[in-house]
Amino acid sequence: MAEQCYLAVDLGAESGRVVAGLFDGTRLKLEEIHRFSNGPVPVADSLRWDVLRLWSEILNGLSKAGQAQGRQSVSVGVDTWGVDYVLLSRTGEMLGQPYNYRDPRTAGVMDRCFSRVPRSEIFAATGLQFMPINTLYQLIAMQQANPQLMAQAERFLMMPDVFHWLLCGSQVVEFTNATTSQCFDPTSRDWARDLLRKFEIPTNMFPEIVAPGTHLGKLRADVAERCRVPRLAVVAPATHDTGSAVAAIPTEKTGTANWAYISSGTWSLMGLELPQPVLSKRALERNVTNEGGIDGTFRLLKNIMGLWLVQECRRSFERQGKSLNYSELTRLAAAAQPFSALFDPDAPEFLAPADMPSEITKWCTARGRPAPTTEGEFVRGALESLALKYRMVLGWLEELSGTPVDVVHIVGGGSQNELLNQFTANACGRLVVAGPVEATALGNVLVQARTSGAISTLAEMRSVVRESSALRHYEPEDQTAWHEAQSRFRDLLAMP
Repeated sequence: MAEQCYLAVDLGAESGRVVAGLFDGTRLKLEEIHRFSNGPVPVADSLRWDVLRLWSEILNGLSKAGQAQGRQSVSVGVDTWGVDYVLLSRTGEMLGQPYNYRDPRTAGVMDRCFSRVPRSEIFAATGLQFMPINTLYQLIAMQQANPQLMAQAERFLMMPDVFHWLLCGSQVVEFTNATTSQCFDPTSRDWARDLLRKFEIPTNMFPEIVAPGTHLGKLRADVAERCRVPRLAVVAPATHDTGSAVAAIPTEKTGTANWAYISSGTWSLMGLELPQPVLSKRALERNVTNEGGIDGTFRLLKNIMGLWLVQECRRSFERQGKSLNYSELTRLAAAAQPFSALFDPDAPEFLAPADMPSEITKWCTARGRPAPTTEGEFVRGALESLALKYRMVLGWLEELSGTPVDVVHIVGGGSQNELLNQFTANACGRLVVAGPVEATALGNVLVQARTSGAISTLAEMRSVVRESSALRHYEPEDQTAWHEAQSRFRDLLAMP
């Protein structure tokens, strides 16, 4: 077939980009067209997203894509992080600057919610893990603090849907991102309206939920003219970035998963791909989540803090005048003493710290454990602790699904960290397959290609990923030492 071009807008918490996916029928090649920074913006004691700047950067990327690809492009689709949202008025105005999920306004909201609706009832209705960043608690916090603004809301859109609205005028929410909100019922596969009413959240603002691969419309005429591109088809990929990344897992296996994945980046999202959600009492106790995947599947997974720990340590080191890139930090970590400073990566103190190394030191000291002192020790402690947490979560996933896992796939930017990959193989005692790095963009493009008819099935999509990607394999090493460390780590997490 003639080479076709699909445009993926891939927005992460630290950066965004517009990528061209060039597909010849067998292999897919990605070309980065435009990259730009992203991050929370402090506004009057709150953290917000600068949506208009992000939209401006997307327009810049489309303009560059038009210059580079011209009329070869078939479609465009957007993926982003989960949970965050925008409210639109009846006249299509954005109501306020959207909050960043790390904004502190949700502190204490979950506990207040449980006094009204039991935790078990919320889980039965949504199947989602309990985290203060979830959309449900963000909406409740807004309803309590600013009910007048909520009353003006005509439409609720999640972040990728906002950009699809700006691209083509659609006002829908795509399935995979809807499921990150804790406002979605995985049994009915619709909004959890009864639960929302109990929290006095107006349900009329929640729009239709559409599947990955839905054709949303054509590029607005003014956008096409401004960017000098055709009126491309706008297609919803799996708009949650992890949903797109899991669509691009290079497995040859089909059916019930005996493979696990880690989408590794600022967050580590570790899970299984299953045909149905797991809503058992044990799933509630383990605080796992059921998020939507490609073809109506569910991602039984657990959010783990991820390389945010290292990113924030690096920022702290820079403030101290020590400018170290990630390669240098990894080299220092490899040379540091093993297992000298383990800690819980998911301790709430690490979600939005003023200074990450200080919080790690306080956490260790409070439990009578040695704290890191050097840059290498902080980073090694973070990587070892992540790997040991992966092992713990892997055991939970096998228990809940009843399926033993043979291999762990690590995808995303974090799959470039060879030290963490090896630590993960060691801790989990499983083969680790690392790559592709660009899993999210690949998944985004491949869903668009399937919508256009260039690909037929999920298995074919994953075959294209294998043909198009360099994969690295890591066998477990030092099993005795890691088994002993796992025992100490488990005891450490049980301490008050």
